[in-house]
Amino acid sequence: MTGKIVILTGAGISAESGLGTFRDKDGLWTRYDLEDVATPEGFHRNPDLVQSFYNARRANAAGASPNAAHTALARLERDHPGEVVIVTQNVDNLHERAGSRNVLHMHGELAGALCAACGARWTAPPEMHNDDPCPACKAPATRPDVVWFGEIPYHMDTIWEHLATADLFASIGTSGEVYPAAAFVQEAARNGAHTIEINLEPSATVSDFAETCFGPASQTVPQWVEAELDRHR
Repeated sequence: MTGKIVILTGAGISAESGLGTFRDKDGLWTRYDLEDVATPEGFHRNPDLVQSFYNARRANAAGASPNAAHTALARLERDHPGEVVIVTQNVDNLHERAGSRNVLHMHGELAGALCAACGARWTAPPEMHNDDPCPACKAPATRPDVVWFGEIPYHMDTIWEHLATADLFASIGTSGEVYPAAAFVQEAARNGAHTIEINLEPSATVSDFAETCFGPASQTVPQWVEAELDRHR
């Protein structure tokens, strides 16, 4: 059996590319209150603040490069004889830039723009403003195409289907504190998948995993990928 691998990635996999996690000391997130920049209510109160925050994040992501962990997962997708699906909580495009193709962005993408009036989507310019007209309906209702706290993540039906048919579920660089992603390991295990957490340090859901591996993602992920590919040689 070749086996289907479903991988959940979080901010920890991009940290070594210079993109901070929520909890980084002195990181971009620490200079803002999440209620102000990552909720629909915050956007309603001060859209200019939210746009400037995401413009900064977009510029930060554009200047980053994929690291060895991203490259290893792209290799796994290319060389593994079975299906490999990456479900990412990250809004950067480092997986795709490393060569991964089967990627589901459950929290949206910095590279995307969304019309809050009609729901149209388009490629975001380097800088966005609240009064930018929607190319479809012309309403001045442009917002980042990212999922904020209190909003429903994207692709959830597809993600649950993949978890139901996974032979192996790996969680890489996630805190295990944000649902529904924190429940993925239990769903995968319930359906018979082997589960592994690969993280810098144990997550809040570490006890739910059958196997663990701790250390920097740029070291642990390539080692894990090499071991997985060896199983099928």
